[in-house]
Amino acid sequence: MTGDGAPLLETRGMTRKFGGFVAVDNVDFRLRAGARQAIIGPNGAGKTTFINLLTGVLAPSAGQVLLDGVDITQLAQATRVKRGIARTFQINRLFRGLSVLDNVYIAVAERAGVAPRMLRPAGMRRNVLDEAMSIIETLRLSDDAGRRIVELPYGRQRLVEIAIALGLVPRVLLLDEPMAGVPSAEGHIILDAIDRLPSDIGVLIIEHDMDVVFRFAQHITVLVRGAVFAEGTPAEIRVNPDVRAVYLGQEGAHD
Repeated sequence: MTGDGAPLLETRGMTRKFGGFVAVDNVDFRLRAGARQAIIGPNGAGKTTFINLLTGVLAPSAGQVLLDGVDITQLAQATRVKRGIARTFQINRLFRGLSVLDNVYIAVAERAGVAPRMLRPAGMRRNVLDEAMSIIETLRLSDDAGRRIVELPYGRQRLVEIAIALGLVPRVLLLDEPMAGVPSAEGHIILDAIDRLPSDIGVLIIEHDMDVVFRFAQHITVLVRGAVFAEGTPAEIRVNPDVRAVYLGQEGAHD
């Protein structure tokens, strides 16, 4: 696995059943601080279900989730966010009528325990505003700070979603299909932003665009029918004949 030392985020025997269907099957997984990892797999592999188990959206049928070696399996989603686990979604969940700055400001204010009573500049707290703008600048969204989400190209909307996640000051960032819905002409925007993510954050992506996966990931886990099918470096996964047979030879596979 990528990195040295104890894992930052770990699952042991993670299993999730829906009736008789096993969506995630006894998955052992490790993500270390600063790691850049990806999960791939064909249609129905259980990738998003696994992310939902990590974040507390779903409770496991069996197994554990650990953060820094501490069992967080029973913790609520909001508590996991406060402990440092943040995510983006396949479909963005932005406040489309508000500006980029407003969206990021709300995330920073909620994390800081400061209720955003007013969004007009006079009602904004300077320290929260400064932090929100710093994140916006990091993702090179400064020119769009005052624009409403609905006015932005979809690729830049995905950047705002990443900015919001960074506003939570995550130790673990889970990116669920960051390229979903992004026109090919805007794809470089997301790739560049991923490259600029803070190096101390453990980052895990689910992504069907293998160019993105091979450029980003230091370690790849392949899920098939809910179970770990293969693991390795991008070079190892690229030439693995079994992986090529079940996934890399397919086009347009979705979870």
